[in-house]
This record gives sequence, C-alpha cells and structure tokens, in this order.
Amino acid sequence: MVIYNVTINVQEDIHDEWIKWMQEEHIPEMLDTKKFQKALMTKVMVQEPMGGITYSVQYTAESKEMLERYYSEDADEMRSRSKAFEGKFVAFRTELEVISEQ
Repeated sequence: MVIYNVTINVQEDIHDEWIKWMQEEHIPEMLDTKKFQKALMTKVMVQEPMGGITYSVQYTAESKEMLERYYSEDADEMRSRSKAFEGKFVAFRTELEVISEQ
C-alpha cells in the first residue's frame, strides 16, 4: 500500500468554506477516481509561524502503480478544481510506503 499525503495550510478567512468543499466535494471526487481505497483528513496540531490552519489528507492507494495512474489520468484535473481558493492555501505532497499496519 501507498499513502498519498497532502499537507495543506489554509488561510483563516476561507477556512470554513474550504473545509466544506474538501469534505463534500474534493475528497469524494478523489475517491470517485477509483485510484484510492480510503481517505483520512486530520488537523495538524501545531501553530504555524506563517499563520493559517494546517491539515493533512492521506489517500490510500493499493500500489505505487495505482498512484502513478492517478498522476497521469486525474491529478491535473483534480488540482485545477481548487481554483476558487487559489492564493489562499499552500499544499505540500508526499508519498508514503506502508511497511506494516498493526
């Protein structure tokens, strides 16, 4: 398994609208690509010097190949859907390989 982790710092003035969009639209649309089995959204419990509120969304894919398919088939389109919030958030993406799950 592979986790596609997206860490996002969101400006406070759009926070409530962004959370609603993530939960009601973006995460369901990510899962609708059929590239991910599940998604976990968490709030990062640290005060950022730059301000804003930080979240981590972890999308679980069955394999690196499935994540690569997401990149080639869906990523550009999915990222373009955040235009309403452009300039109001910063995103950092990482890939995590699951070694074990207890």
